[in-house]
Amino acid sequence: MTMELWWDSLDLYLKTMWGIAIPFSTLFIIQMIMTFFGMGDHGEISGDADVDSDMGMPFQFFTLRNLVNFFLGFSWSGISLYNSIDNKVWLTLLSVFFGLILVAIVMALLYALSKTTQSGNIDIKNAVGQPATVYFTIPAAGKGKGKIQMSIQQAVREYDAVSESDEPIRSGSMVRVKSVIDAHTLLVETF
Repeated sequence: MTMELWWDSLDLYLKTMWGIAIPFSTLFIIQMIMTFFGMGDHGEISGDADVDSDMGMPFQFFTLRNLVNFFLGFSWSGISLYNSIDNKVWLTLLSVFFGLILVAIVMALLYALSKTTQSGNIDIKNAVGQPATVYFTIPAAGKGKGKIQMSIQQAVREYDAVSESDEPIRSGSMVRVKSVIDAHTLLVETF
């Protein structure tokens, strides 16, 4: 059966589910490859809804990773259960449930992994002179903070960053740590 015949044989519900599953599965594969090569672990859309809980743990609900995971769980469960559940409303509700469960599982795993790497023995002074990658734009001097990601003492860390530059430093730029401002903020400069 050719691809065109297969697609034409599907009803609108399955076409919609496949239309969601294919691009989001592709995004998931790209995210995984980038994560394994150390490029995409924090590839989130700026505008995350950060809410600090009483435990001091930031929850990021609206991220690219969570969006991809939700639609993976949603679409693949809808495709998998299509022949088992005749009522499409129940099938859609169950698919939403599986999408949310997948997001919760991934968030719990990432949280658990982040706790295993926070041993407390990182000396931030070792960051001085080291290269870093900007992943949230660093505004011009005196206009706020951005974020950098860097490898320090064989661990990848994120820090707030400020600059003395008159121009903002865009996401993806390489910078060097000039000095430590406090335990969470570094002064950086472009190469």
